Amino acid sequence: MASSFLCLSLLFISLRTAGGFMYYDLTRCVFNSTEVKDFEYVRSWYCNKLETIRFDSSVGKFVGYTELGVKNAEAWNKQGDLASWRAQKEVYCQPNIGIDYNNVLSKSAKPYVRLHSTTPLSSQHPAMLVCSVYDFFPSEIKVSWLRDGKELTSDVTSTEEMADGDWYYQTHSHLEYTPRSGEKISCKVEHASLEKPLITDWDPSSDSSMPESERNKLAIGASGLILGLILSLAGFVYYKRKARGRILVPTN
Repeated sequence: MASSFLCLSLLFISLRTAGGFMYYDLTRCVFNSTEVKDFEYVRSWYCNKLETIRFDSSVGKFVGYTELGVKNAEAWNKQGDLASWRAQKEVYCQPNIGIDYNNVLSKSAKPYVRLHSTTPLSSQHPAMLVCSVYDFFPSEIKVSWLRDGKELTSDVTSTEEMADGDWYYQTHSHLEYTPRSGEKISCKVEHASLEKPLITDWDPSSDSSMPESERNKLAIGASGLILGLILSLAGFVYYKRKARGRILVPTN
C-alpha cells in the first residue's frame, strides 16, 4: 500500500501533580503500516510542559533534554533493562496498532480530483493550474505535481486540509508554470484509502473553467501558428529554388 507519507499515532497520557509542579508522561506508537519494522515506540516524561527525558525505540536508549534529565537518562541507561524497553514496539504497539490501523482503513474515503486552469494574479509564469481534491478521509494526504513523470518542487503552493463539516476533507494545490510544447503535466495524490497513487493528467481541451471566448482565441492562435509555419516553409523552398536558378518566371 502506498501510504509511507502517512503518520498515525496511538497516545496514552499519565498526569499527576505534586508541590505545585505538574508531571506527566506520554506514550505513543508512531506507524505507517502494520509491519513491525515500521513501528516506533516513544515514551516522554515532562515537568511543567517541558520534556525532560525520552525513550525512542529507533534510538534504543534514554535521552535527556534538561540538566536533570541528562543525569537521569545516563543512570537509567546503565541500570535499566534496555532490551525490554526496545521490545515495547512489539509488546505495547503491535496489538493496538492492528486494531487502530484496520479501523482507519475501514472508514477511509477515496478522494476525487478536479484539474482546472486559472490566471495568476502576479507571477513570472503565464499560466496556473489548480488541483482540487475533495471528499477524502482521513485528513492526512499528499498532493504533488509531475512534469513528464518527474516531481516539481518549485512554484507550487498548497492549502491546508479543510474540513467540509461532514467528516470529509478537501485541499487545493496550485502550480504556476510556463507551458512547453509536448509536455505532460499531472497531479499526483497519495492517501491511505488508495492502493496506489492517483495520477490525473492535465488536458487543456477538457478544461470547462476556460471561457468559450478564451478557448476560441486558443484555437485561432494555434491555427495561426500552423499557417505561419506553412508559409515560412513555402518561402524557404521558394528561396532555395530561386538561388539555384530553377525558378520559372512566367512571361507574356
